[in-house]
Amino acid sequence: MIAIVHSELLRLRRRSLLAAWFGLTASFAIMINFVMFSTAGKGASLPPGAPGVAFPNAAVLAGPDGLVAGLAAASSMFGVVTLSLWAVAAATDYSSGLIRLLVSAQPHRWRLLIGKVVALTAVTAVATTVAMAVCLLVAAPAAGAAGISTAAWGTHPVSTIASAWLNAFAAQLAWGVLGLVIAVLSRSSTVAIAVGVGYVLVVESVVKMAIGGSADWLLGSTLNAVASGGTATLAYGSALGLALVYVAAGLVLASAVVTRRDITD
Repeated sequence: MIAIVHSELLRLRRRSLLAAWFGLTASFAIMINFVMFSTAGKGASLPPGAPGVAFPNAAVLAGPDGLVAGLAAASSMFGVVTLSLWAVAAATDYSSGLIRLLVSAQPHRWRLLIGKVVALTAVTAVATTVAMAVCLLVAAPAAGAAGISTAAWGTHPVSTIASAWLNAFAAQLAWGVLGLVIAVLSRSSTVAIAVGVGYVLVVESVVKMAIGGSADWLLGSTLNAVASGGTATLAYGSALGLALVYVAAGLVLASAVVTRRDITD
């Protein structure tokens, strides 16, 4: 298993892949912080049902959690990046024909899947750290430009940062598993990315409007609640439990496909 994880990590060290992953993550972190603080400073708010983004108000940003609020606000944007890169890593095995060599060397296919998930989880942890670092660097200048006080940010900074990182990391893992599952089913990173982006930007918003009631059980809403440490309508424990159900179901489905699929065609 260690050899499989090491092999996957070596293949993930491609400069183009890491540059895209970390670069997009940093760019979204910078953008969301400045837009979030500027919007709150003007007393404005996003239109109801704005896809993929939820901004706290000025009072929340001026509180102890304001320092790391950008991490939760951009959760879905980071999620799309994570989904896309997990999908690329999974689908490339099929498009390049590498999967045949891997299966020949390791007949227990489920081990290949676990090794890939472990390796991608490690890189996701680094990407989450990049997002956190950028948020910490730009939050104060963004708050200052918007006229929002940062006096309360020094209250329990270590626990605040650690909690925000763990919540964001958990949400990103779920997005990544979704990308991996779709890529394994379709053997195409393009399909996986299209489905993921379309879901975040269109499908979930349409479903929310159509059902008219609570839609906290939907994937995007659940993962936003996880990244935010819970919301007014979905407690953190419930959100985390529901996210685990999504992840477990996805991994079971991916494992079944990987172990049973004929790869000789």
